[in-house]
Amino acid sequence: MKQLEVQIMGQSYLLGCPEGGEQRMLEAVEKVDGAMCRIRDAGKVKARDRIAVLAALNLAFDAAGRPSAPQAATPLASADLTSAGLHGANGSDPRLASLLERLDRALRQDGRLI
Repeated sequence: MKQLEVQIMGQSYLLGCPEGGEQRMLEAVEKVDGAMCRIRDAGKVKARDRIAVLAALNLAFDAAGRPSAPQAATPLASADLTSAGLHGANGSDPRLASLLERLDRALRQDGRLI
């Protein structure tokens, strides 16, 4: 197992990856870092854990919507944030608001993700 030191949103991480998987791991890190930075830069979500959850949801939803998946859909979580609230690409998305409300309740109860 090889170890790679990477940076995600300016924070260093030491990750293990199988031999020969370095390029795939670096591509994955780039996707995660990009997704998290877009959400952070939108300015409405500040907490690193919430940014990570939204980025993970976006990436998982995108992966599930690839051609091998039977359904094409729009992302549940969006980095397109406005002062009026959270909105999807096609206007207000009540599913996103509901999801974020549930995440907020869960994080308030526990205070941590893991």
